[in-house]
Amino acid sequence: MDGNLIQALPGPHNLDNYEKVYKNFDFASVEKEFSWFETGRINIAYEALDRNVTEKGLADKTALYYTNGPRVEEYTFGQLKKLSDKFANVLKKFGVKKGDRVGMFLPRSPELYISFLGILKIGAIVVPLFEAFMEEALKDRLGDCEAVAVVTSPDLKSRLPLQHLPALKHVFVVDNERGGNVSATEIDWHQEMQAAPDTEAMVWVDRETPMLVMYASGADGKAKGVIHVHNGMVGHYITGKWVHDLQPDDVYWCTADPGWITGIVYGFLTPWMFGLPIVIKGGRFKAEDWCETLEKYGVTVWYSAPTAFRMIISGGDELLEKYDLSKLRHILSVGEPLTPEVMEWSMAKLGIPIYDTWWMSETGMNMICNYRCLPIKLGSIGKPFPGITAAIVDDDGNELPPNKIGNLALKAGWPSMLRGIWGSEEKYKEYFKFQPWFISGDSAYRDEDGYFFFQGRVDGVINTAGERVGPWEVENKLREHPAVKDAGVAGKPDALRGEIVKAYIVLNEGYEWNPDLSEELRNYVKKGLAAHAAPREFEVVPGIPKTKEGANDRKALKGWALGLK
Repeated sequence: MDGNLIQALPGPHNLDNYEKVYKNFDFASVEKEFSWFETGRINIAYEALDRNVTEKGLADKTALYYTNGPRVEEYTFGQLKKLSDKFANVLKKFGVKKGDRVGMFLPRSPELYISFLGILKIGAIVVPLFEAFMEEALKDRLGDCEAVAVVTSPDLKSRLPLQHLPALKHVFVVDNERGGNVSATEIDWHQEMQAAPDTEAMVWVDRETPMLVMYASGADGKAKGVIHVHNGMVGHYITGKWVHDLQPDDVYWCTADPGWITGIVYGFLTPWMFGLPIVIKGGRFKAEDWCETLEKYGVTVWYSAPTAFRMIISGGDELLEKYDLSKLRHILSVGEPLTPEVMEWSMAKLGIPIYDTWWMSETGMNMICNYRCLPIKLGSIGKPFPGITAAIVDDDGNELPPNKIGNLALKAGWPSMLRGIWGSEEKYKEYFKFQPWFISGDSAYRDEDGYFFFQGRVDGVINTAGERVGPWEVENKLREHPAVKDAGVAGKPDALRGEIVKAYIVLNEGYEWNPDLSEELRNYVKKGLAAHAAPREFEVVPGIPKTKEGANDRKALKGWALGLK
C-alpha cells in the first residue's frame, strides 16, 4: 500500500490488460460462450444450471452449500436441475405460464433457489421480495405488477395483504417443519414437489423476454418495477470472468440477500454459469458465524459490503485469529462507499485488497469497478467495465471535465440494462432524458486518470447497510400516523452502516415528543414497510423545507442530516 494507491496484483488474471481490452472490446464477442449461440434455444436458467448437467459433465459437482443453525445441506447441479424441473412442472399444473409474474418472498433457503430457477424455466417473471418487507411494501410491489402467484413461508405469509391483491391466485407455502402450517386456500410446496415429475420443463424464450421485475426505491415516488431480460446473461458472464476473476476451483460467496439484484445476479446466476459452488448462509448476521463459514467451505471469492466488513473488524484481532481464512484470494465490495480504514484492515489482516464495484438495480451488472490488473486508488469505485462508456454530466446533459462533480452517466446499450419500468414508459424515459446517456441518479467525479469517485445520491435515496431506502415511502408512512403533521427523511452518515435513516417530524397539535412516541413511530414504519427503512433518529422541527413545487427539498434535508442546518 503506497499512500492512496494500492498496486495491481501480479497475474495471471482473467483480465490482464485493461487498457488494451477496453479499447477493443465488444459485448457481441461474448455471445459465443453460450449454448444458444449455436442452438438458438435461449433461457438463462439453462445457461446457469441445466447446461452444467447436460453439456459440462458437472451433474455430481456441488452447486450449493447451505447452512443455517442446525440445518446444513449440500446440493449438486444434478439435484438442483431435477428439483427446479419439478417446481416448474408444479407451476404449469396450476396454470402459471410464460410472462406471468411470480413473487419470491422467502428467507434464504435452498427452496428459494429451486423455486427461482423453476419460475425462470417456464418463462415466467420473478418478482424478488426482501424478506423484511411488510404489508404496504408487498402491496405496492405485488399489486403493481399484478403477480399471479407467490412463494412464501409460514412466518412470512401473514404479511401478504391478500385483500388488496386481486390478481394473486396461488400462494405456495414452504413449510419445512411440516407442521400443518398450510391452510386449505394455500398450496403445500413440499407436497406438490413430492408428486411432481422431474421431467424436462424448459420453455425457450427470446433474448429480450423479461425474467425479473426488480423493485427499486425512488426518492419521490413508489418503488419502480425495473424490468430485466434474459439477455442480461451476457453482462453477467463477462463481469463474472473479468471483475470477479472466477476460476474453475473457486468457491464463491456473495452475502447479498436474493431479494436484491446483487444476491440474484452474483449470488447464484453468474457463479453457476461458471459451474462453481456457492455458499448460502441463512439467518441473521453474526461476525463469528461468517468467519466460521468462510473457513468451513474454503471460500476463495467473497463479495460483500462495507457494513459486514466493519462488523467483523469490530470483533477484534482475536476473532480473525480463531479462523483460517487463507484460501480467500479475491474480495469484492458493493452497496456503499468502501472506506480507507476497511481497506487498510483487509491489507493488514487478510493480506489482500478489497475491490470496490459500482452498479445498481437498473444497470443489471457491474459497471464501474476496480480490477486485479490495475492499481486501486483509495476512495475510487474504479474504471468503467470494457464496453461501457461512463461520464460526468451537468444538469443539462453536457460532459464535465475531470474533477468536477456532476451526474454519473452511462452510454445506453449494454446487454444487462433495464428494458423498462413496469407499467410506466414515462418513468423509464426519465433515465434517458439526455440522450445517449442513462442518468444513474448518483453524483460523482472523474480524475485525470479516468478513475471515478462516488459522491452520493442526487435524489435523496438513502443507502443504509447496503439497502436502498426511498425517503418518499418512509415520509408517507410517517404522515399516516395521527401524531405526525409532516415529515422529511434523509440519510445521516454513520460509521457502521454508512448511513442511517433520520426523520424530521412536525407534530400535530395535542402531541408532545417523548421516547415512547419515538419508539412507536419507529415500529410504525418497521411494521408498515421494513425494518431497514425504520428511522434510527428523529428530530422535531417547526417545518419541513419545500421546493417551489411544494415537494420536500432533498438537498436541504441532506444538509440538515450533515449538520449544516
